[in-house]
Amino acid sequence: MPTNLVDSLPGVGTVCVVTDPEARLASDLSLAVLRLARQLRFRRPDSPVSLSQLSALSTLDKDGPMTPGALAIRERVRPPSMTRVIASLAELGFVDRCAHPDDGRQVLVSVSPQGHELMEVERRASQEWLQQRLAQLAPAERKTLLAAADLMFAIVDEGT
Repeated sequence: MPTNLVDSLPGVGTVCVVTDPEARLASDLSLAVLRLARQLRFRRPDSPVSLSQLSALSTLDKDGPMTPGALAIRERVRPPSMTRVIASLAELGFVDRCAHPDDGRQVLVSVSPQGHELMEVERRASQEWLQQRLAQLAPAERKTLLAAADLMFAIVDEGT
């Protein structure tokens, strides 16, 4: 049996074996990210926001106030979808909207104080588990993961 077995396709019965190192890196990284995301989602507290709302809120928290159009681009969603996300976050009190200082036709969306509190609760819940797991690694392994995280940010932020 190959050591680089990636996955079986459900219901198809074929096995996908990745032998090219570049393809294996992409496959293994994708699978690891999906599994980590699943673990972190599992540890989310009961939350009043969906994952797409949380993602938009996280982007605003990380990158600061921006227009709905810019946020849609960053989140890689269509502007009407982002308009709905922003409206629901505003209704819940997690974002503020104000006039754009340079363009009166635009609005800037920012995280409200209540939104910052929600972000802290969400972070604390997921980071507690992850910090426990990271503490089990050697310092060199943690340093490698930090460098990998920087590279992953560069990959996903490319072109935005």
